[in-house]
Parts: sequence; C-alpha cells; structure tokens
Amino acid sequence: KECHGGKEKFHEINFPCPPRPGKGFCWAVLICDTIAAISTAPGEGAVAVVRVSGPDARMIASDLLLVRGQALWETPRKMRFCQIVKNNQPVDSGLAVVFPGPQSYTGEDMLEIQCHGGLLVSAAVLEAVMELGARSADPGEFTRRAFLNGKMDLTQAEAVMDIIRARTPVALAAAEEQLGGRLGREMSDLRSRLLGLVANVEAWIDFPDEEIDPATGRDFVDRIRSATDEIDALLSTAGTGRILREGLRVVICGLPNAGKSSLMNQLLGCDRSIVTATPGTTRDTIEEMANLGGFPFRITDTAGLRETGDPIEQIGVARAREAIHSADLLLHVVDVTSEPLPADVAANDIVALNKCDLLQSPLENLPSNMVAISCATGAGMEDLIALLVQKGCGTPRRPAALAINARHQACLHIAQKSLQEAAAELECGNSPEFAATGLRSALDAIGEILGLADTEEILGAIFSTFCIGK
Repeated sequence: KECHGGKEKFHEINFPCPPRPGKGFCWAVLICDTIAAISTAPGEGAVAVVRVSGPDARMIASDLLLVRGQALWETPRKMRFCQIVKNNQPVDSGLAVVFPGPQSYTGEDMLEIQCHGGLLVSAAVLEAVMELGARSADPGEFTRRAFLNGKMDLTQAEAVMDIIRARTPVALAAAEEQLGGRLGREMSDLRSRLLGLVANVEAWIDFPDEEIDPATGRDFVDRIRSATDEIDALLSTAGTGRILREGLRVVICGLPNAGKSSLMNQLLGCDRSIVTATPGTTRDTIEEMANLGGFPFRITDTAGLRETGDPIEQIGVARAREAIHSADLLLHVVDVTSEPLPADVAANDIVALNKCDLLQSPLENLPSNMVAISCATGAGMEDLIALLVQKGCGTPRRPAALAINARHQACLHIAQKSLQEAAAELECGNSPEFAATGLRSALDAIGEILGLADTEEILGAIFSTFCIGK
C-alpha cells in the first residue's frame, strides 16, 4: 500500500519477456492496485456478487468478513458463510469464496462476496471494500488483467463478451469455441509456420554462403501459398461472424395490407406490430431481434410502399426505402388474393406469398426464392424460416471460425496481402529482402490477433466495450 498511496490508481507496467516453450511471446505485468466491482447486473435481485482482485484482496477479506473456524484463505475455492462488517458494524450476511493467484480468473488473489441483491445493500458492501483500499474497476478490467497475466489470449478475452451477448444457441456455441481457445490455437499454429518462414528467409539473407536457399524449388513458395489459403478460408467466414454478433438485418417490405406486420409478429412469436385491416397502419420502421434456426435475425417491419398524400405516411414510406437500401436480406410480402406473382424480384431476395389459405387451390411449382404462407394460420412458416436461414446465413464451412470479428478480419487481410506480395517477390526472382518484409508484416498481423504485440490502443478499444465487473 505504501507504493501507491492507498486508493490511488496505478497503470499496469508491461515489458516483454523471452518466449516460453510452447507459449510464444508473453508480457510481464506489474499491477500495484486492487480493483472491485459489482459483477451482477444492475437492479434488484436475489443475490449480488461483489468481486475483488489484486494484492490487497487477502487483507480486505480478513478485515471485512467474519467467518467461523478456519480463515477464508485457508480454505480456497470453498464457499463460506460470513458476516460482512464495516467498522465493527454489520452490513450484511452472505457467502464468500477466495481464489489465490495465480490459479484464479485474473491470475491474482481474488475474493468474491455473495450478498443480498438489493441496490442499497450491494452498494454498501462495495463501499466497504473500497474503503479498505480497493478502487472501482474499469469496464472489462478483470478480463484485461486475465489477458495481461497470461490466463488467456486476446481472442479468448474477446469471446468472454461474445458469450455474455450471445442471443442464439449458434452464437453461444461459436463464442464458447473461441473461449476454449480453438481460434487462438489456429492462429498460434499459423503464426508458428510464418515464424519458420521468416527464420528461413532471414537465414538465407544473413548466411548467403551456407546454401540456405528457399528459392531452390517451389517448396518455399508453396508453403507461403498454403498459409494464404488458410487465411482465405478464415476470411470467408467473417460474414457469419458478423451475423452471430449483430444479427442478419431482414427488412420486410411490400404494398399496404399485404400482411407485413402480421408476418413480423409470426416470426417474433408475439404481437409486436399493430395489425388492422386499414391500409397504412404502420407509419414507421419497427425493429426487433428474433432467433430463427439458431441464428440472430434483426427484423424490420416497414410502412407499405405506395404513393400517398398523407405527410406522415410519406415519412414512413421514405424510411421504409432507406431500410430497404441498408438490408442484408429483403423479404417481400405479397397478398396472393389481390396481387399477381412478382416477376422482377432479385434472386437473392425472398418472396412470402401471404394469404394462401384463402386460395381455392394450392400454389405449385414456385421459384426457389418464393414460399406460400398464411399469417392467419401459420402455414408455411417453417419453410420460410428455413429459406431465411439458407439465404442469409448459408452453411458454415468452418465451425471453428464462426466467431471471427471485424478486428480479426482486418488483421487477416493485412497478412493475406503481405504473404501474396512475398510470394510474388520470390517468384519474380527478386532479392529475398523484399520477401522478408512481407513475411514479417504477416507475422505481426497474426500476432496482433492474439495480442502478441504492442497493442495498448487496441486493448483499450476492446475492453471498453465490456460490462463493469467482468
């Protein structure tokens, strides 16, 4: 406590260490302060969790908590009943568990207190912790410390928030794969191969008389092309990763009274949009998330597309057209009892032929992008959902890469371009120094995905999106 003046906040001090066998590059981290936060969601609940991590966690536990029998730190990872006191006055009673570092989530000594979930009582417990020397944790700071202390790579740290935000089983499974280290291992393997290529070329440059010549055949270039192909395969799944995080934006459009709002309610499974027999009821865009086939869909209901003299409806039609231009997938709704089958719909769009229950005979031999449905009876909805998933999400080719995000994608694009340039230099017979430059750039880009670089600005951007207490 003398080194940081009690409650003063000190920044982490990072400096590079030699590579560890099988672990690659690492960072040593000196952290002088203790952080605390309420880790459960804001609001009233049955239980609130107050989390503490840092060098003062042991002292805080001994001064704040009264337990019978053995001290908390003598029984790690065991939940104990305790009385929470402040200045010898009771604050609450609850449960507490300790995790001695480095075998903890953050790699430091950690204390977790489960108290009653009222707003005042949880705030009182946190205040008592802070008065004993802890400071309020920044967003994502617990996970950031876990990353800096080598408990996870950067792809795993990002997956923590993906798990919290996952809205469908497929999104959750992809985030769990990434948290388990599958994407990180793939990136580590690729980086190891690139490191071997860099070492080979630089040995060729430094020792030209030793007959270390990667250009004696196609083998070296083929190794570069193989790494490029692997990056291509990863990049091909970036769209699916975006869908899992943000949802596929589906815009429902069509003429007034075609059944757009009724279809949205069917897809959501609840009455979200107002449905009446009066044309033009929907005046504004309405957007909701839906879980369809395990994938998140961001569904937007729009005003009916028609010429109108009503100034309010005109605004709604204008917003509908804006939504159509920004959609990932358009879902046209057609009233088959009053409209002809559309002939000018794009092949990538979907047409829902509504009110088919009112026809005398079923619709047959429809194009592959058209589905006969009835919003009144629910007929055809399963076929429509299957078509939405097929058109919007496709069939993932590589489950391990489903969670690739925009940051990964940008780094992979840099690595891809750099490798292509390195291969081209070798194939043209240019000096190996030119190829070495591209290979080093690719190596740095892959290392940035894992956090094996000076990426303070990137870390700040990533962890600022986390919730407090995680």
